[in-house]
Amino acid sequence: MQHRGFLLLSLLALLVLTSAVAKKKDKVKKDGPGIECAEEWAWGPCTPSSKDCGVGFREGSCGAQTQRIRCRIPCNWKKEFGADCKYKFENWGACDGGTGTKVRQGTLKKARYNAQCQETIRVTKPCTPKTKAKAKAKKGKGKD
Repeated sequence: MQHRGFLLLSLLALLVLTSAVAKKKDKVKKDGPGIECAEEWAWGPCTPSSKDCGVGFREGSCGAQTQRIRCRIPCNWKKEFGADCKYKFENWGACDGGTGTKVRQGTLKKARYNAQCQETIRVTKPCTPKTKAKAKAKKGKGKD
């Protein structure tokens, strides 16, 4: 009877200990890249290893500690506002005949790694020539 009680008590202590260790690991993963720090981590921009996009590294600091983690910059990112600023964009506006461009506005949705992002941005792109649309329509009719 005493052995059974001791065994149950030992099993309970083991379960409590493993649960505490699991919670500690989860907390480390949420707070930062594996190093505990009393302050908040401050992260720099992602710097690609070669050219201006692809896999690279981001450096972070917390007090006297520094760390480098892997990151990736998509090759279609907009350099004007950076890869760490995520925006929700409106539809493209009408083509401005004077400049030959169209404009749309984006509002900040998410700033990753404490990036300094503008609340709203305006982006432009050249208008598509109407001759391409007409050429595609003619190709489609000829195949039927």
